[in-house]
Order: sequence, then C-alpha cells, then structure tokens
Amino acid sequence: MNIEEELADFISNTKYNDLAADVKHEVKRRFIDSLGVAYSSMDSQPALKFKKLSGLYPGNAKMIGLNTASPDYSAFYNSLIIRYMDFNDTYLSLEPLHPSDIFGSLISLGSMFHKTGKDLITAAAVGYEIGARFCDSATLRKKGYDHVNYTEIAMAAALSNMMNFDVDQTINTISISLVPHIALRQTRVGELSMWKAGAAANSARNSIFAALATLYGFTSPREPISGKMGFKNIIVPDLAEDALRKKSSDAIMRTYIKKYPVEYHAQAAVEAALKLANEIDVNRIDSVEIETYEAAVTILADPEKWSPENKETADHSLPFIVASTLLNKDFWTNNYSDIRNENAKSLMKKIKVTEIPEYTKMYPESLPVKIKIKCGDKKYESEVIIPRGHYKNPMDDREVETKFIRLTGMVSAVRDLWNMEDKEVENLV
Repeated sequence: MNIEEELADFISNTKYNDLAADVKHEVKRRFIDSLGVAYSSMDSQPALKFKKLSGLYPGNAKMIGLNTASPDYSAFYNSLIIRYMDFNDTYLSLEPLHPSDIFGSLISLGSMFHKTGKDLITAAAVGYEIGARFCDSATLRKKGYDHVNYTEIAMAAALSNMMNFDVDQTINTISISLVPHIALRQTRVGELSMWKAGAAANSARNSIFAALATLYGFTSPREPISGKMGFKNIIVPDLAEDALRKKSSDAIMRTYIKKYPVEYHAQAAVEAALKLANEIDVNRIDSVEIETYEAAVTILADPEKWSPENKETADHSLPFIVASTLLNKDFWTNNYSDIRNENAKSLMKKIKVTEIPEYTKMYPESLPVKIKIKCGDKKYESEVIIPRGHYKNPMDDREVETKFIRLTGMVSAVRDLWNMEDKEVENLV
C-alpha cells in the first residue's frame, strides 16, 4: 500500500471502542477547553466582522453560540473563534500544530448529520493522531509553508472518520482538501493580522467542502501525498513516511493545554515571570534577560515583536508578554489592553532575549526559559523547564473546568460536557 492507503486504512477503520479510556477522556477535556476559548472570542473584532457575512451563507450547520449557517461558513466561524485567542491546545515537534482547531469543522458537519458525542470523540482522536504524525515527519515553517497544511490533512481525516468514509473516500477527501490549498508561512511573519486565526479557519472551510464533495461522488487525484507532483515531492521532500506509519491512536496524550492565553513558547516565560512578580518592585527594574531556546527566540522575539500594535502580534511577543505579566502579576485575556500602555512599553525596552544552545538541545522534550532581573544591586532569577499544561506536567480536570468557567462564566454547561457521549453534536454548543 502507498502512504495514502495506509493512512486511510487507519482513518476509516478506527472506531470508538478501539480507543483507550484515557484517550476518550482527553478528547472531552480538549473539547471543553476549546469551547471555553471559543465562547470567550465571540465578541472579538474578527468574530464580529465575520458574523456580518452570516446572512449571505444560510444553512443548517451549527455555529458555536449562534444559530446555523452553511457548512463551510459554519466551519470557518467555529474554527476562527477557537483559534483567535491563541488559547487552544498545542503540539510541538518538527512542526508545531494547534490540533483542537479540528473541532470547528467537526461541530459543523456533526451538527448537520446528527452525529453523537461518541462520533465526535472518535473523529477527534483520529484527527489528533494524523496531525501529530505529520508534525513528527517534517518541518514546514523552515520551508516557508504554514502548519495549517497539516491541520487541513488532520481535519480531512477527522471528517472522513465521522462520515464513515471507506478508504477510497478518505483519500479523496484528503486530496480535495490538500491539493488546491497550500498555505504560506507569510501568515506568521512580522506584524500579524486577523488571518493568523483565519488560516486554520480556512483549512476547516476547505476540509468541509472536500468531505461534502466526496460524499456526493466528486473525484480527485489518487496520490495527493506520494504522487509525482504531490505534497511530498513538491512541498516536503524530506517527509519521513515512517513517522506517518505509526501504529497508535493516542497522540492526543502527548499534546499540551494552555494555562495562559499566549503562544505556547511563552507559557514557561509567564510562569517564570509570575514566580518573580511578587518579589520585585517593577518601578526599580534596571534590566530583564530572558534566556530560552531557538524556536521561542525566532517566533517570539523577531523585530516586529518589540513594538506590537495589535493583539495578534502581542500574543506572539515575548517582550510584551513578560512585561505585562510583571506589571499585572497575572496574564489573562484582559492583559492585551496593555499594548499601548506606556509602562509596558518602557519595561519592554529593558528586556533582552537570548538563545541558549543548551536549551535549544532540550527542545521540544522540554520548553526551558530562565528570567533574570536586576533591580539596583539586587538580582532575581527564575527558571521553568516544563510549563503547566504540558503533557509531562498536565493540568488536571479541575484546572480545565476553572479555565472554562473563568472564560465563560458558564458553570453548569461544563458539567454537562463531561457526559457528551450520547448527546447529539448540535446540542453540545
């Protein structure tokens, strides 16, 4: 079998009863986490702007917190608000991913076709597995391509499982989703825009279209990955097929929940800053040195990140995140009001970010950061190797609930979501 057939065989034949109990429970944790983030994003500018289009796309696919729309519009909107706050989960390997982005499309199609929580749990576990395998197989960002190319494959896989597609239909769905839609890394370079969240949402829209086209018999190229002009030969020639052939369905257990609403490479920095925040007088800070690994420096400390002008750039700005944490002794969604705060700007000018080769070698198994602060003749230092929420230091169920409730205020809703198995998807959001 070629790689498409092997992947499709796994995707189409994985059933709810095949999943380990801890995997099923972890999917529920991620669904709760993603919904909390989504509800908190509904009044964001991207969501408000995109909602104005809803009248142009009538349909019967559920939108989170709203009514219904066409499946492609619904999938875009759902994934947009899951992703916008940069507060949903993460996987870090050769390529990073936000695997819970897949829930937007699963909610859309699942509500249309009256799928159950069990269907969603199974499909999500499959999507997480496929997304993680591709992230383990090769980097995209260093070639100029965006990680959502892997997201789109994962979404197509998850939807194929949810729709009970056979091997041929699954390959067809992946092909229609992938072949016409190669996303560029320019989305995440320099000053960031609303498209930072829109890129994953667009992948959701594409994958929904692909699944529906497949459902009604529209055919596509048979070798989207291994073909002569396919994904591997043209886009990722170093794609390690052995990583794609793993015999497992528990990748979700190796992904990370975010405790703070910042890019994942900054999670440990927030923790380290919080350890020092109550020990220092921010008005007496002379200098702040942040020592970390290459990916964190490259992604979070390039020139545009030293003077962020919008939320999209600020949540990827290590100087801003550390400065705001020290000033507020906390970091939550309201910290982004500090973007134009003169005290934050002044403190950012005292910050230096340095790559430590030893830390780079520790990544991605660890995400180390050390913060050193000088206040006159006093020196303070804090190091975090693995932040809370990482699979090696996981948040417990109570912490996941607390995050959901702090974001939404919806106490009873989260309790119901723990028992989602036999509920219809349309009644979960």
